[in-house]
Amino acid sequence: MTTTTIDIRRSEDRFATRIGWLDSKHSFSFGPHRDPDNTGHGQLIVFNDDRVAAGSGFDTHPHRDMEIVTWVLSGELEHKDSEGNHGVIYPGLAQRMSAGRGIWHSEMNASPTDEVHFVQMWVVPDTASVDPGYEQLDINARLDAGGLVPIASGQGHDGAVSIQQRDAVLWGGRLNADERVDVPEAAFAHVFVARGSVEFESAGFLGVGDAARLTGAGRVPLTTGPEGAELLIWTTGAG
Repeated sequence: MTTTTIDIRRSEDRFATRIGWLDSKHSFSFGPHRDPDNTGHGQLIVFNDDRVAAGSGFDTHPHRDMEIVTWVLSGELEHKDSEGNHGVIYPGLAQRMSAGRGIWHSEMNASPTDEVHFVQMWVVPDTASVDPGYEQLDINARLDAGGLVPIASGQGHDGAVSIQQRDAVLWGGRLNADERVDVPEAAFAHVFVARGSVEFESAGFLGVGDAARLTGAGRVPLTTGPEGAELLIWTTGAG
């Protein structure tokens, strides 16, 4: 019998990088922050909560064999890559880059005056060395309809950007006050509170920046707090 576990990770316990133009919090080992016991959850291996100052950003750099999903919470982020793709990502616009056999890209704050706040998430692909790819899709209308909706999916969900990982789905929700939803059943689930708060019936309170790592869980219920919540939930297979 599989034992369900819920591991709560608080915002203040995340690794942090602060270098002037960048204020980043890392849910897993990243860059110089290394913990052999915290290298990912299922197929999700990077979950960075980034704030980038106006006129700054990540200069052109390479990636390979990774599915990279970016979700903007406020402001605008400009993407350019070596395959000729170019887009400005804003809240509610899902963006996916498949690094495949190799790609170079940059991510710059598109505003000369305002900070951009976004979450960047990396999932290992199910097939190596595919052709690099890029996709973006506005899902604001679906989010505004309520509940959890797929943002990025390897399972062919309508209205989601596609990823090269058949066992992974990123769900998102802009939920009202006191709204109840179920975390989808999965071998591994990672629940992140981007705004507001939630209460797990079995594990307690999560505030802004907190996360819960579920292993071997069925459909686990949670309820939003009085201010509602914006959630990002990854469901994946084993890493």
